[in-house]
Amino acid sequence: MRPLRFSINVSLDGCCDHREMVPDEELHRYAAEGIARADALIFGRVIYEMMESAWRPVAETGVRPDWMPEWTEPFARSIHAARKHVVSSTLDRVDWNAELVRGDLGKTVQQLKEEPGEGLYTGGVTLPLALAEMGLIDEYEFIVHPRLVGHGRTLFAGLSKYVDLRLVGRREFASGAVALRYEPKR
Repeated sequence: MRPLRFSINVSLDGCCDHREMVPDEELHRYAAEGIARADALIFGRVIYEMMESAWRPVAETGVRPDWMPEWTEPFARSIHAARKHVVSSTLDRVDWNAELVRGDLGKTVQQLKEEPGEGLYTGGVTLPLALAEMGLIDEYEFIVHPRLVGHGRTLFAGLSKYVDLRLVGRREFASGAVALRYEPKR
């Protein structure tokens, strides 16, 4: 069975607003490698639209906005090429190598996990909460940035029951960020 991996950037005080933690070249490379290893990505509408608006034009045209450094291009290519499943009740259609997921989320994700391959990858806040509630996440990765933000959304707010985790990996980056990987204790 393919594992479902969740990964997110988070500040020391628990903020997960992507505008507050801008990954450097090393972290972009790390993220691109993770996405390239995934058989498919599972996104909610917000993350899908955010990623598409930022990375699709760069991958398709090779033209980067002035704010985007050259070293982000491998990430743009990885996410552009990835197969995507988009969970949304409000979108009518998706493209960008994506298909719309409707209906029973748990059943659909379980079917995706049962397909052969190396694994699935998800991120964001709302969708991972639903997936955690159903016990469908096999690995949690928190990339903790050495920054206090003092505001913003936090992860897993409203989770109905705690999930005990076991540390299975750790990687430190030159920026001071640390990737901590956990698996649920079963």
